[in-house]
Amino acid sequence: MKNTLQSQLNVSQKYIVFFILAVVSLWLKSYIIQLTQFELGIENTLQKFLLFMNPLGSSLLFLGFAFFFKGRRKYIALMLIDFILSFLLFANVVYYRFFNDFITLPTLFQTQNFGDVSGSVVTLLKPYDFLFFVDNVILIALLVFKVVKIEFKDMSRRKIAAVLSLALGFSSLNLALAESDRPELLTRGFDRNYIVKYLGMYNYTIYDAVQSTKASAQRVMADSSDVTEVVNFTKSNYAQPNPEYFGIGEGMNVIYLHLESIQTFLMDYQLNGEEVTPFLNSLIRDQNTVYFDNFFHQTAQGKTSDAEFMIENSLYGLSQGSAFTTKGVNTYQAAPAILGQKGYTSAVFHGNSGSFWNRNEIYKSFGYDKFFDISYYDTEEEQMAEYGLMDKPFFAQSAELLKTVPQPFYTKFITVSNHYPYAMNQDEATIAPHTTGDKSVDNYFQTARYADEALKQFFEDLKAAGLYDNSIIIMYGDHYGISQNHDKAMEKVLGKELSTFDSAAGLQRVPLYIRVPGMEGGVSHEFGGQIDILPTLMHLLGIDTKEYIQFGTDLLSEEHDSLVPFRNGDFVSPTVTSVGGKFYDSNTGELITEEQEAEALKFQEIVEYKLHLSDNVVNGDLLRFYEPNGFTPIDRSKYEYNTTDDNDKKSSEE
Repeated sequence: MKNTLQSQLNVSQKYIVFFILAVVSLWLKSYIIQLTQFELGIENTLQKFLLFMNPLGSSLLFLGFAFFFKGRRKYIALMLIDFILSFLLFANVVYYRFFNDFITLPTLFQTQNFGDVSGSVVTLLKPYDFLFFVDNVILIALLVFKVVKIEFKDMSRRKIAAVLSLALGFSSLNLALAESDRPELLTRGFDRNYIVKYLGMYNYTIYDAVQSTKASAQRVMADSSDVTEVVNFTKSNYAQPNPEYFGIGEGMNVIYLHLESIQTFLMDYQLNGEEVTPFLNSLIRDQNTVYFDNFFHQTAQGKTSDAEFMIENSLYGLSQGSAFTTKGVNTYQAAPAILGQKGYTSAVFHGNSGSFWNRNEIYKSFGYDKFFDISYYDTEEEQMAEYGLMDKPFFAQSAELLKTVPQPFYTKFITVSNHYPYAMNQDEATIAPHTTGDKSVDNYFQTARYADEALKQFFEDLKAAGLYDNSIIIMYGDHYGISQNHDKAMEKVLGKELSTFDSAAGLQRVPLYIRVPGMEGGVSHEFGGQIDILPTLMHLLGIDTKEYIQFGTDLLSEEHDSLVPFRNGDFVSPTVTSVGGKFYDSNTGELITEEQEAEALKFQEIVEYKLHLSDNVVNGDLLRFYEPNGFTPIDRSKYEYNTTDDNDKKSSEE
């Protein structure tokens, strides 16, 4: 009996037992977190099994690398790898709570944004988050208190090979079963949800790193022949401008108003009998404004920067990270450059740091003449929000700065007040918060009202300056404000249960207003997205876009392409909507009939082809090989936004 106990004690002191304990704890923790913290859309028994199985192979493989260390160091390596994987899991959960997406390698290099978003991250933390690391603490305690003693004897290479072979075997079986349920899983990787669902968080991270490396190498491998296919497609997809609108705004100023996190459901929404956005509501009925109620944001991880990227270039944002931060020195044929060669002066106004989203670099590639960042504004502490200057003082000061910009001008004003976590000084609030019990959702209505009031005042300033009747004003929502993680609260807001169709498609609508003096206004039910704004604007200004590489089409054209791709490969159209690989009837929200399946599959193929071509343009920097007739490429060296220039500041303050 004594010998048996001693034998069991000796076994428990073996490193392999400690290793197995670490593997099992990481495996089960990863499974529980993937099951409970992410909305992966598990649909059948095989997918349930794969979700349970996929962390096992990864845990064995990654923790198995500790075997290559000797003596005490293999315990240290094991604990370090275990902590890194646990932190990776935790970081993705926090990221997912707001973005409904997973971290990619390019997002980790957006370090210039970290300081600005730190406050938002804190609001995403939960009291139970310490549980992510409980198993790590227990394993360390077993060593510290010598419940497990250090085994200095190293495993043989044959045993190490056996462990790693077992890990690769589990992973290979996992991939084979995943491919049987989702063919071409790794080659049709627009939607990261699928990769995590089938292969797990850790394998997704490897996949993402490989994809990021391939994208980085694409520019080196590209040549002029690669652009031919793109040009052929965009010319074939070109929509002839509507003669009724073509050139109606020729020679006018252009004013973009970036509506931070404003979603379409806010329009005409009443809270306790009050309109939340009375000014924006009034513009829907303005005689010179066309309002689009089936307009969708198409942003991905770049969020605000993706929206800017699309309206300036009519190119899709990247599936991983932000083109603003990773492709800032590419060659572009952006709106500021196009209009600059037609006598326009371009300027951006933003009450935040110029380096946020790498704007002070990529704006040079776009051809912006001026960039009025936070250094041009008076910033009293009580007027500052987490992401910069509050909208009311921002617009008040911007109206004065605008007077220094020669006409005709092309300008963009980027607001920040209605930004997550929607913090609002109650002295500034003019409407009560909602009462769903979800703080983010409840406060959203107060910051949206504040943004609406700021816009109203800016319109008055434009009228006073004599600019209102000589300017095209375009207002667009940049991305969702309330993510799908808040659907329960949104059901209370909207007074109905939200289906998958409602949440993933319907609530992706954002407002688009286009006001042109002399143009007949109204409400357009045309389906469109941010990719379509640039060709629409160019045609209003009387500039044909056929020779340009643009993936959107004119929203006012009778030939407009109403298929709206999303960055994850989903799409909406007037007839069919794709959400997570399922097709719905856009009118009823129900799954499509067999008769509609052929159309849906055709749309899916077109969407994936468009995204593929656009990615080739951006990752391969293909526009360096193509010059439209009459367009001169931008020389970045001629643009400099010197915020400390005394003369510039003096002129800005006059």
